Amino acid sequence: MIDVLLPVLGRPRSAQPVVDSIHAATTVSCCITFLCSPGDDRELQACLDTHADVIRVNWHPGPGDYAKKINGGIVETKMPWILMGADDLEFEEGWDVEALAEAERTNKRVIATNDMANPEVMRGRHATHPLVARSYIEAHGTIDGKGFYHEGYDHQCVDVEATETAQARGEFSFAARSIVRHLHPVFNRQVKMDDTYKKGMARGQQDIALLRERRPLWNPNYRSRRR
Repeated sequence: MIDVLLPVLGRPRSAQPVVDSIHAATTVSCCITFLCSPGDDRELQACLDTHADVIRVNWHPGPGDYAKKINGGIVETKMPWILMGADDLEFEEGWDVEALAEAERTNKRVIATNDMANPEVMRGRHATHPLVARSYIEAHGTIDGKGFYHEGYDHQCVDVEATETAQARGEFSFAARSIVRHLHPVFNRQVKMDDTYKKGMARGQQDIALLRERRPLWNPNYRSRRR
């Protein structure tokens, strides 16, 4: 029922723990798919060793790598629901049941899981790692293209655009009891900053500028509010 997509880069130590966490906490049927970069050989082998599905993409990691991997994984998978995942997540038992129950209760197709880290997520206003109905992606895509994430950002703000777009379409809801912890050094001092995190944060200002430029596509009143 759920495809869990895991774009990865240069963090082979995290492959088995995230798979173990998913298996231990998930009740409904799910398929785990890693999306690896060419040349990232230790990561690729670590992912293969988990016995999850592995896709090696045909581009080298650069701007938009996370969004491209997620969008590529959507095309290559088939389950009706998709978790936009990562390898720094820790799943709590029932995360899947709670998210699907929220979707059924509200009839929404973009369900924010609770990452127990980002304050906006915990307020029910944002999604870092949402569970998304494939039918939503097929019906809508991004605000001006295919896939779920806009690939023009370097890394940051892809989740902001996707969340705000879903909200503008009336398709967003928050499953507070669907716990998918985000173990990120910005929110957790026990997590070590590494090269992959540094890469993702390097062009934050450019990503914010692009978000502001694109925001009127789904929020026509945005510019008037900034004056």
